[in-house]
Amino acid sequence: MFPMQGRLILFPVHIGCDDLSHSLPSYNSELLYGCHTFIVEELRTARRFLKHAGYPHSIDDTTFYLLNEHTSQKDIDTYLDAISRGEDVGLLSEAGLPCVADPGRLITAMAQRKNIEIIPLVGPSSLMLALMASGFNGQNFAFNGYLPIDRHDRIVAIKNFEAKVHKEHQTQIFIEAPYRNNQMLATLAETLRPDTQICVAADLTLPTQYIVTKPARHWRTNPPNIHKRNTVFLIGE
Repeated sequence: MFPMQGRLILFPVHIGCDDLSHSLPSYNSELLYGCHTFIVEELRTARRFLKHAGYPHSIDDTTFYLLNEHTSQKDIDTYLDAISRGEDVGLLSEAGLPCVADPGRLITAMAQRKNIEIIPLVGPSSLMLALMASGFNGQNFAFNGYLPIDRHDRIVAIKNFEAKVHKEHQTQIFIEAPYRNNQMLATLAETLRPDTQICVAADLTLPTQYIVTKPARHWRTNPPNIHKRNTVFLIGE
């Protein structure tokens, strides 16, 4: 008799606050404890999260597969084999939601092709938390990832985003490497029209959380210090 096929379970990870009860439902823990195989972006942080979540099994006896920017499609071909043996496999984000600004898409795409049941779980997303609090249009928005590093290309991208805000009423969301946050805000404030709204959302879910929406002209003379603080930037109206 063949075992019932397992599932691919998408586990969110806290994005700042260490008290998991503030951002992750207890149901997530129940499913987490039932997994013995995990696909993770970074082994050290995955192991730390499992210990923090009260994972009851031996970490050394748990199977981990790495999924990052160096992983090829060929590498992941066997990552879901345990599912055919009736086991659930967990996909852990580095922080926040799996597959959102995260390489997990390769795994869920493969699971879809193999007709594997996928269980997405509720958890924190810095992008959605920032959008919720920004006051911007939440029915028409785009996440643009990282902007170009080249200054000229970056300014062109910012102006294109601004055009979409005012012509299509589409909120524009993007992120930056934390050590370049201050420079990013300065470039936004200098490039955008004085009345275009910018939301700066830093340290989401932490005690130092900062979410403020002001026009570009405000940020030119009143920039916060967001150096090395995880930050989401939004442009809207």
